[in-house]
Amino acid sequence: MARTRPQPPWQPPSEADADVQLPPLKIFNSLTRTKNLFVPLDWKNRRVSWYACGPTVYDDAHLGHARNYVSTDILRRILRDYFEFKVDFVMNITDIDDKIIVRGRQQHLLEEFRDPERRRGDAKSTLKTGLAALQAYLQKNLPLIPESTSPSQIKAEVEKHYGKVLEGKSLEGGAPGDKEAKIKMHVKTVSSASNALLSISGHSESEKSVNDLQDILLPYLDSLYGATIDASDHSIFTKLTKKFELRFFEDMRALNCADPDRITRVTEYGSQIVDFVQKIQDNGFAYNTSDGSIYFDIEAFEKAQNHYARLEPWNRNNTDLQADGEGSLTNKTSEKRSDADFAIWKSSKPGEPSWPSPWGNGRPGWHIECSAMASNTLGSKLDIHSGGIDLAFPHHDNELAQSEAYWLDNSQHQHDHQWVNYFIHMGHLSIQGSKMSKSLKNFTTIRDALTRGDWTPRGLRIVFLLGGWKEGIEIADDMVKAGLSWEDKLDNFFIIANDAIENAPAKGDEKADQMMQNALNKASSDTFNALCDSFNTPVVMNNMSELISTYHSEKAPIGSETTLSIAQWVTSIVNCFGLNGSVSTEDTKIGWTGIDIPDEAKPYLSALSKFRDDLRQKARASDGLTLDKLQQISESANKVPEHPEADSNPFQKVLRNFQSDISSLQDPSTLSKKVLNLCDRVRNIDLWDQGIYLEDRDGAQPALIRPVTTALRQARMEKEKRDQQKEKAREDKERDAAAKADKGRLSHLDMFKTDEFSEWDQEGLPVRDKEGSEITKNRGKRLRKEWDKQKKLHETWLEGNNTTE
Repeated sequence: MARTRPQPPWQPPSEADADVQLPPLKIFNSLTRTKNLFVPLDWKNRRVSWYACGPTVYDDAHLGHARNYVSTDILRRILRDYFEFKVDFVMNITDIDDKIIVRGRQQHLLEEFRDPERRRGDAKSTLKTGLAALQAYLQKNLPLIPESTSPSQIKAEVEKHYGKVLEGKSLEGGAPGDKEAKIKMHVKTVSSASNALLSISGHSESEKSVNDLQDILLPYLDSLYGATIDASDHSIFTKLTKKFELRFFEDMRALNCADPDRITRVTEYGSQIVDFVQKIQDNGFAYNTSDGSIYFDIEAFEKAQNHYARLEPWNRNNTDLQADGEGSLTNKTSEKRSDADFAIWKSSKPGEPSWPSPWGNGRPGWHIECSAMASNTLGSKLDIHSGGIDLAFPHHDNELAQSEAYWLDNSQHQHDHQWVNYFIHMGHLSIQGSKMSKSLKNFTTIRDALTRGDWTPRGLRIVFLLGGWKEGIEIADDMVKAGLSWEDKLDNFFIIANDAIENAPAKGDEKADQMMQNALNKASSDTFNALCDSFNTPVVMNNMSELISTYHSEKAPIGSETTLSIAQWVTSIVNCFGLNGSVSTEDTKIGWTGIDIPDEAKPYLSALSKFRDDLRQKARASDGLTLDKLQQISESANKVPEHPEADSNPFQKVLRNFQSDISSLQDPSTLSKKVLNLCDRVRNIDLWDQGIYLEDRDGAQPALIRPVTTALRQARMEKEKRDQQKEKAREDKERDAAAKADKGRLSHLDMFKTDEFSEWDQEGLPVRDKEGSEITKNRGKRLRKEWDKQKKLHETWLEGNNTTE
C-alpha cells in the first residue's frame, strides 16, 4: 500500500503521578501505527473509557464478526481482570442506515411477492418477474454476459466469460482477490436463479422456486417499488433490526463475550444527533445542500489547522472506500464542495424513514452516529475506541473529524483537541485470500458454525489468542490443528494435575520441585511482559504450553503443592482470557469446563478402575491369573452401595456388568486372556459410550479416570481410519494374489488354443494365424514372452495345489 501522506502528530496523555502504580502497558495505536504507553485519562481511579463500534443489525453475525468481537472481549478482559482497570465499555447498535433501509424494504416487498393477492403491478407472474430480475442482475453484476441471455444459456455464457475466475485465476492478471470472490458469488446467484426459472417454466411456482430466486428478486423488487412503501411505518425496519440485535447478543453470549456496560442505539439518539450536527455546522465545518442534506466540509476543517484522515491519510482519496462509506442510498449531488466531503445528515427520499430536523425530515449519516453517541456517553475525550480494521477509513477517520469539529473551542477557531487517545483495530478473518464478509457471501454464521460443530466457543477463542488481535487470520487446516492441539494439551494437563494434587505427596523431589517453581516464575514474568507488549497473547499461549511441557517432561516426582501452584496460575490465565465461561480469575477451582467427572459417577468409576487395575496387574504378570487369585481380588474389591434403580445410573450398571462378566469366567487355561479382553472392552466400549476413558499408565500407577475429550475422539477416529485402510490394503493384496493365482490355472500349453490362430507347435505356441499366414518373427517373440510368463504362473499354481501335469 502506498503511504505518501504521513500521519499527523499524536498527543500523549498526561503522565500519572509517581505514586500511582500503573502497569508499563503499551498498546499498538492506529493513530501512530506504533506501540504507545497506555495512560488512561482518569489514571487516579484506574478508570478506562472504551467505545466499540457494534454491529449493523440486518443479518446474522458471521465468523468475521466473531473475530472482531471475541478479540475485543479478550482485550477488555485483560485490562479488567489482569491489569485491574475499571473499564466502562460502551457499544453501539446501528439500527438504521442504508443497508438496513434497503434490506427492510426488500424483505417487506418479498413478503408481498410471496402472497399473490398482494403483488404489485408487473410482478403478477413469478416467471416473468424472475426473467426481468435476472436481466437486471446480469447487467449490474456480470456485465460480460449479455443481459438477454436465457436461463438455459447461463452456464455456457458463464464459462465463456468468467471461466478463468471459476478456475481460481484473476480476471485481469495478478493474484485473485475480492473482485474475483464477488464474481464467484454472483455466478452462484445467477446459476441458482436460472435453475429455478427453468424448473418453473411451464409449471406452477413453489416456495422453493421463490427462495432460489430471492437473491435476484430482492434488488429488482426494490428498484421497482422501494420508493412506494410507506416509510413512516418504522416497523418495516425495526422488525428487522430488533430480530437481528437479539440474535447478535445470543451469538455473543454463546461465544462467552461479556455484555457491554452500556448499549447505544441510533434510533434512540435522534435529537442528540441533530444537536451534534447543528453544532458542527455552527462551528463552520458543515454546509447545506438544496435537498436538505448536511455535508462535512473537509477543506474548512483543515484550514482551521485540524487534521483529516488521522488513521489512514494515504486512503483519503480512495473513491471506492469513500463511496462505500456514503452508502448506496446517498443522493448524488453536484453541490458538494469537494468529492471527499461526506454526509452527516441525509435528507430522506420516498421509501426511507425520517426524523424531524431544522433542515427538514431526514436521517443520520453513518459516521455521525458513533460520534454523537460516544460523545454523549463518554464525553469530550475517550481512552479507547475500537472496531474492525475495515472501519479505519473512512468510518473512523470521519468519526474523528466530526468529533473534533464538535468539541472545538469556537472562540479560538483552532484547537489541539484529540478526541481519542488510543484507536485499536482488530484484524480480518480471511477465507481463500478474501476477508469474510456479508457482501462477498463467503461467510459462515456464528450460530451455524456452533450448531454444526465446526467450532466450539473455546476452540474459536483459542485460535484468535494464538493469532493475536491485530493481525489477519486465515482459516486453514494448520490454524485449526494448532488450536485443537493447544486445547488438548491443556485438557491433559488439568486432568493429570487434578489427579496429582489429590493423590501425590505434598513434597516431591527437592530439585524437581525447585526447577518447576523456577519455570513457573519465569512463565509468570514472561506473561506479564508479553501482555504489557500490546496484549501479546500468542507469546502467553506459548508460555503456558512450554510450562506444561516442562512439567510433563520432568522424570523425578513433583510434589502436589508445586503442581497446585502451576495449575492455579494456568487456570487464572485461561479464566482471564475467557476460556472458561463466566468463571472469575479469583475462582480457586483447577481447570476448565469439560474435564470434570460427574459426581454421581465417581464412586462407581473409582471402584471399577481399582478392580480393573488389580485384575490387569495379575493377568499381565509372568505367572498369570488363577481362579483363586481372581476370587481374592473380587472379594477385596471396593463395595459400592447399589442404587435401587440401577438402570438410572449407567455407571453403576457398567460396574455391575463388569463384575458379573468377571465372575462368570471358569476356564483356568484362558483366564488371563479373557480377563484382559474384558478390561479392554470396559475401557474401549462400555465406559467410552458413557463419555469416560480409563487411561492406563506405566508401572504400578493406577489408570487415570478422564472424560472423553474432542481430541480423544478425533484420535480414535483417525486410528479407526488407519485400521480400515490397513484392512483394505490387506484385502486388496489377498484379492490380487487370488486373481494372480487364478490366472495361473490356465496352462501355458493351452493359452493360445483360440480362434485367433490355426496352427501351433508342440509347446502350444502359434505358428500360423487364423488366415493361415505364418506368424512373423517379431510377433513370435512377443507371444513367447507371454507364454514364458504364463508358464511360471501355472507352475506356481500347480505347486500350490499339489498338482502335476
